[in-house]
Amino acid sequence: MSNTDSADAADVPAAATGFTAVTDGKVLRVTITKPKRKNAIDYDTMVALGDVFLAAAEDRAVRVIVLTGEGGDFCTGADLSASVDEARRGITSDMVMDAANRLVRAIVDAPVPVIARIRGAAAGVGVGIALAADLVYASEDSYLLLAFINIGLMPDGGAAALVAAAAGRPLAARMALLGERLPAPAARAAGLCTAVVPDNELDDAVAEAVAKIAAGPRRALELTKQALNQATLTALDAALAAEKAGQTELLRSPDFAEGATAMLTKRKPVFAD
Repeated sequence: MSNTDSADAADVPAAATGFTAVTDGKVLRVTITKPKRKNAIDYDTMVALGDVFLAAAEDRAVRVIVLTGEGGDFCTGADLSASVDEARRGITSDMVMDAANRLVRAIVDAPVPVIARIRGAAAGVGVGIALAADLVYASEDSYLLLAFINIGLMPDGGAAALVAAAAGRPLAARMALLGERLPAPAARAAGLCTAVVPDNELDDAVAEAVAKIAAGPRRALELTKQALNQATLTALDAALAAEKAGQTELLRSPDFAEGATAMLTKRKPVFAD
């Protein structure tokens, strides 16, 4: 990973990986760069993003990481359009789930605070990626969406634990079982967001938090984050394991084939009895 004080330095070209990772002084800025796909991410991008967060643990200069998406959305989950090519390359559903779980775990385990900056949609595994962050800043018109049930799947990316840890089981069940959008103001009221601000104030709100953390003591930040995670995310590993077991089964099911086809062809799915 690049370790430089220049904001012009990126670790990997966006065209090759679907994201950029730029070190700017004490701040690592990670941006998913697939706006034409609403920042849906494929297997390669998940693996490479996990590498970036794991490498950040070794960079003692970094005090804070900002994770966001280019354009109008944060991340709309796994890119189903990449699945055919991934299958051709021998990438299995187990591998995809392992990559998603590794990324979420790497964000949670990053030794310094991670700030998710959300505009537009955080959907699918994008919800888990966002809520794995320590601080979540969202624009008023953004939303969280666990729409897995609508295509014959179940939540993944640790969402079962991450939503419940912050907002409780009733809201987690509502999001997972009904597959409805949760607008950012409601997410803030439920404790899923640190702050929700008008779109034109989002960057300023994030910058203020970044500046405060970047000026803080690294070791105290590390130990504080560890203590918070140990107190609130005790169920994360079990949730990740359960999600992998369930999702790998569902990804091979006729219901998912029907749900994915219906989504891509913009029609209502008809699931098996």
